[in-house]
Amino acid sequence: MGVVKKEEQVLEEVCGRVRVKGLGEREKEVLLKTFGKRFENALKALEDGAVKKYVFEPSGRVVWIVVGKEKDYQIIPTVNYCSCDDFYFRVIGGDIPLCYHIIAQKLAESLNKYELITESDSLFETLMREWRFIRKEDFNF
Repeated sequence: MGVVKKEEQVLEEVCGRVRVKGLGEREKEVLLKTFGKRFENALKALEDGAVKKYVFEPSGRVVWIVVGKEKDYQIIPTVNYCSCDDFYFRVIGGDIPLCYHIIAQKLAESLNKYELITESDSLFETLMREWRFIRKEDFNF
């Protein structure tokens, strides 16, 4: 089994268990062993309330955001996508299967431990432009 499949499978299995009984020491051990520092960062994001679920009305569109160290990152959990640099350089580059923002989002959703923000559809495009904004200085090579 490839590393990507293994990490995704471990996260899915743990998320299934924490939905029922919460994030216990056994689950933390498994996640730490599997993800190392990425789990530590994800747990800190959870504890800091950095995971946000935006629901736009009346359309019902949902956007997941994790407030990161540099800026807010959009997560698309159905495809394990994140807009962070770690995703672009290390996940797409094949060094790691998942960034800590994706791990944090999946755990937050499973634990029902995220901030729910309801916004009007009229703000959707404005917020999406803000979340997608890339500064030129981000890419000084």
